[in-house]
Amino acid sequence: MEFTATARFQRVSPQKARLVLDLIKGQRVSDAFSTLQFTKKRIAGPVEKLLRSAVDNASYLSQEKGLDVDVDDLVVKSAVAGDGPRLKRIRPAPMGRAFRYVRRMAHIVIVLGERTSKSAELKGEIKGEAGKTAAKSAKPAKAKAGATAKNKKKPAARNWEKAAR
Repeated sequence: MEFTATARFQRVSPQKARLVLDLIKGQRVSDAFSTLQFTKKRIAGPVEKLLRSAVDNASYLSQEKGLDVDVDDLVVKSAVAGDGPRLKRIRPAPMGRAFRYVRRMAHIVIVLGERTSKSAELKGEIKGEAGKTAAKSAKPAKAKAGATAKNKKKPAARNWEKAAR
């Protein structure tokens, strides 16, 4: 089961938010909290708050729906920072002109999921790889036309080479 939390209209560019979100993707929730605690980016605080909200959503839904969810086994499945609206601003420029610049906002979404067992993941990977190799061996090899050394054309002579002859 997946549990999500969303923070919209965060006053940080999505590019800067992705720097922090990439640090916590795939980590266990407890490791993600410690990573965010020691990250020196300004957005780390709101992301930590959002992660805490996602964990609270998971515990609330597990109680309401009677699901058996262990909060300690939750993993950050995905953490995405999308574009929000942009604020257009004007900065004074030389000779009475004005330059426009954009203040960006981000919508941040964190999805938590339960950690699957390693053996189940490995079995799925082995089955997937076996199918791929069988599909590769079933394809016949195509011979490219004109790939032999006899059919290759010589490159055209340049103007200066013609003059030297």
